Amino acid sequence: MHQFIAGGYLPGGGEEAKRVNPATGEVAETPRYAAIRDVAAAAAAAQQAYRGWSRLAPGERSDAMLKLAAELDRRAAELAAVETAQTGKSIRMSTEFDVPGTVDNASFFAGAARQLQGLSAGEYLPGQTSMIRREPIGVIGSIAPWNYPLQMAGWKILPAIAAGNTIVLKPSELTPGTSLLFAEAARAAGLPDGVVNVVTGPGPGVGEHLVSHPGVVMA
Repeated sequence: MHQFIAGGYLPGGGEEAKRVNPATGEVAETPRYAAIRDVAAAAAAAQQAYRGWSRLAPGERSDAMLKLAAELDRRAAELAAVETAQTGKSIRMSTEFDVPGTVDNASFFAGAARQLQGLSAGEYLPGQTSMIRREPIGVIGSIAPWNYPLQMAGWKILPAIAAGNTIVLKPSELTPGTSLLFAEAARAAGLPDGVVNVVTGPGPGVGEHLVSHPGVVMA
């Protein structure tokens, strides 16, 4: 199961791929990439989830993200093992840098969710006051590169959902494992189904369909 859509794993409907452990050269698995319909399903799930997630008070989103940070920390050993297997980096690097850094980022953005402040100013027109109000905009489509895949997933997902948006992430087709585990952890922490979705596959095809999907408002 190599797509995480609407709170659960689904098999991809696209072409078969080989994922190789770069440290050993061995084929680790032969998953199927997402098909166009999988990208559409992920976008639809994110649109559905946005209706409720965007209406939560910032404090409620913050509390949910603190639970996500705790869940990521609980899964630290598994995340480190998968990060090392898919990238070939040392287990020490994964254990001491990638995983704790991602947990810390989750805690940071949980706090940032409470700091979505606006701005009032009177300097634009005489006798009038202007106000800037920060609000979520909808479904974010995001693409992450192969290096530092767990941290990249955090950097893409966490700011988006802290602001009240929902997201469909396409990690590199070479290193999707910890992004999928990140989405799984979000669901286990109690985030609503569809807030965090992950589709896998190459940029030509899966990535193009994601960023051009009409339900994605920012990519």
